[in-house]
Amino acid sequence: MTGKYPIHTGMQHGVLKGAEPRGLPLHEKLLPEYLRELGYSTHIVGKWHLGFYKKEYTPTYRGFDTHTGFWTGHHDYFDHTAVENPYWGLDMRRGMEPAWDLHGQYSTDIFTKEATGLIDKHNTSRPMFLYLAHAAVHSGNPYNPLPAPDEEVAKFNNIFDYNRRRFAGMLSKLDQSVGQVVEALHKKDMLRDSIIIFSTDNGGPAAGFNLNAASNWPLRGVKNTLWEGGVRGAGLIWSPKLVRPGRVSRQMLQITDWLPTLITAAGGDPSNLTIDGIDLWNALSEDTESPRASVLHNIDDIYGTSAITVGDWKLIQGSTYNGQWDGWYGPSGREWVYDVDNVIGSTAAHAVASVGLGITTEAVRMLRENAMIKCPPRNDSLPVCKPLEEACLFNVYQDPCEDNNLVRQFPTIVRKLQDELKKFSSSALLPGNLPWDSKGDPSLWDHTWNNFGDYINVRVNAAT
Repeated sequence: MTGKYPIHTGMQHGVLKGAEPRGLPLHEKLLPEYLRELGYSTHIVGKWHLGFYKKEYTPTYRGFDTHTGFWTGHHDYFDHTAVENPYWGLDMRRGMEPAWDLHGQYSTDIFTKEATGLIDKHNTSRPMFLYLAHAAVHSGNPYNPLPAPDEEVAKFNNIFDYNRRRFAGMLSKLDQSVGQVVEALHKKDMLRDSIIIFSTDNGGPAAGFNLNAASNWPLRGVKNTLWEGGVRGAGLIWSPKLVRPGRVSRQMLQITDWLPTLITAAGGDPSNLTIDGIDLWNALSEDTESPRASVLHNIDDIYGTSAITVGDWKLIQGSTYNGQWDGWYGPSGREWVYDVDNVIGSTAAHAVASVGLGITTEAVRMLRENAMIKCPPRNDSLPVCKPLEEACLFNVYQDPCEDNNLVRQFPTIVRKLQDELKKFSSSALLPGNLPWDSKGDPSLWDHTWNNFGDYINVRVNAAT
């Protein structure tokens, strides 16, 4: 949203909690604000998670015309409450108002209906930016961590692991949502002029991490680690505006790059912005070399972790969770026969075919093969990576699975990457984390997560 690394916004440690009296700093200008200046209507549907301590931190005060969704980092997909022990409250909003009436409706369906409705009602004389941030496939609350309709889960009885079966149900509903949104764009005759980005924000919580059942196989690590399984995200960009579509991109891109890239695609000029993101629109469209040569994954001095990739080389120092989630977690998902016909027959595929960009069996199989991550065997003569004891070095172009620690073979590269980390560290802001404020307890606000900072003085004055 800012085009900046977390170290440059003070958001680099952990995640924002509902009772913290803070949010993404208000002086930061966000993507919807830039796009609004270019004439766009702007809408967010789903997850916000950038603060709501005061109303000024909420979506409709930060560049979005409308918001239907939730403010914290997760919620239950049916009752729409968010548990952050010891607190528990409703987290579903229309703008600033609690949406009690949506209770019992499945979140993925709510967000799909809202998104398609916005498209249907849109005045096409004006461009639109729609940010659809689904809850799926994030964990729900501890009492129902993998919420999915029973009839959806029942479609996957061929998956024997119960949690993976529920995960598949959640993902299937997300898949249907994508199809319905693309179809809505087609029906509104907006598809031929659209840019669609489908992207994760981090690696999956696998093997029971956060009570979830994702898989990052064959990559190492999970969400909230700096291994490739935590930071290498899956993504897709689709548009008739792409000069060279239908391929697997190997260009280096970091999530901060979306802001300047989309500003350029929208007809703006991001060249004078003081941000970390780099404009990749031409590189992505034309399949030319990425202007990005390095990625800072993070520096967290509280956890004692840092990682950076420069070219083919990645240095990682320290480990979250005391190394507990430093392994490789499956399953691979490749043991099943891939249903190409179902892909070609999907709602989204029919919609894109309507603008001359249909897909074939051969194309699907080629893209799937090209997207497969392949890693060399482990060389047992190399030192075992123990990032809590010393830095580890990997050639992540050749070894994206981070199996072969080359820290002893290339000490000069280690020093170079450590120097790069020091440069970034010198520009880092202190983490903005604050102790939880008991006034944020939802039980004080009709059992809803609320912008409690706007009412603290009122309550104090009333008490006086």
